[in-house]
Amino acid sequence: MPLLTLALLAVIIAAGAGLQRLTGMGFALVATPFLVLTVGPLEGVLVTNLCGIVSALLNLALVHREVQWRRLLRFTPFSLPGIVVGVLVLQVLPAEPLAVLVGVLILLAIAVSVLVRPGEISDGLPLSAGFGAASGFMNATAGVGGPALAVYAVATGWSHRGFAASAQAHFALLCALSLAAKGALPSMPGAGWVVTVVAILAGVAIGERLAGRFAEHALMRLVIVLSALGAVMTIVQALV
Repeated sequence: MPLLTLALLAVIIAAGAGLQRLTGMGFALVATPFLVLTVGPLEGVLVTNLCGIVSALLNLALVHREVQWRRLLRFTPFSLPGIVVGVLVLQVLPAEPLAVLVGVLILLAIAVSVLVRPGEISDGLPLSAGFGAASGFMNATAGVGGPALAVYAVATGWSHRGFAASAQAHFALLCALSLAAKGALPSMPGAGWVVTVVAILAGVAIGERLAGRFAEHALMRLVIVLSALGAVMTIVQALV
């Protein structure tokens, strides 16, 4: 693997891991487009899935005391039927139009969450189950399961600290399921693996140093911006 490719790999993965530690999400949104350009489409997605698991678990180890497991258990289990439905839909509908539809739905959901005051929508099992299923469906069809969780968090007034910690367990499961569904692992050389591991550790360490230096409302706004960018990128990639 060329030295320039290794350097780009390190920067991309460190940025994604650091952003996920800081905001609770964003690794796939930040890393996937650049990894696809750097190491190729299939390899890029596989690297994103595997690194997403490692990054989420490392972050989870740091913030596990903040995880709101009871609330997460009302959300994450319902992502599983969402993934199943997404896989079935992919077998019937073309992937590109479906990705555009998912991106548009994410943008509409974000618009609603922006118009509604945080916490104005009361949380309940039907709401959390619906968004959980949407997260699994979007992850299976377009590779973006984070925006659904982010919109749910903003709409129900979930504190950023609780959301950011709880999201790590959710993302680790989604990435593991995505990797299992593909039935393959990245085929990088040894140098690539070393750079990847070091970059994840460095990114998480940088994110840990920056954590707590920003107001919660500012971080939640950044989460919504990342979700919107993810939706736009999903639409653009499907159309190009």
